[in-house]
Amino acid sequence: MISAIVLAAGTSSRFSKTKQLLELEGKPLAQHAIDAAVAAGVDEVVVVLGHDADSVRAAIVVPPIGKVVGNPRFREGQSTSVRAGLAACDPESEGAVVLMADQPRVAPEHVMLLIEGFRQERRPITRLRYRDGPGPALLAREIWGEVSALTGDVGAREIIAADPGRVKEVPVDADAPSDVDVPGDEERL
Repeated sequence: MISAIVLAAGTSSRFSKTKQLLELEGKPLAQHAIDAAVAAGVDEVVVVLGHDADSVRAAIVVPPIGKVVGNPRFREGQSTSVRAGLAACDPESEGAVVLMADQPRVAPEHVMLLIEGFRQERRPITRLRYRDGPGPALLAREIWGEVSALTGDVGAREIIAADPGRVKEVPVDADAPSDVDVPGDEERL
């Protein structure tokens, strides 16, 4: 069983509004990551909410294989949202794809490549490698404890940097999808 965690708890500190709610092609940014995970064929989707949780929850469509969890510690950084997502995954899950709500152009086909790469080698971390940099990662259950011990506004990048030998990189012949970080980024997309 493969899970997907959509991190949608951030404070949108550089925006005057909640960026998870910004509309792109008729749906909120957070919905794009949810839909990519579902289209890729994951077995469950865990959406982690924090900042403006009620508004984000009202705006998204959670699939039948999905659930929403709250992260009351979202102000402490991304690590708390990853921890909340991993804790909510099904006990049978072998690994979790981590997707960002502010990266709406991650394609389902790329998530499928990530899952295939994991199934081929069962490395602790499988990560997409776009032409111009890294992308989303799939974290094997065996390292969830280590990832959950991280603190602050970090994800698994610290673990990857500490021991790159544990990482399987899956090449993608495309540029990395842009993040929506500052006002105007959504218009560029």
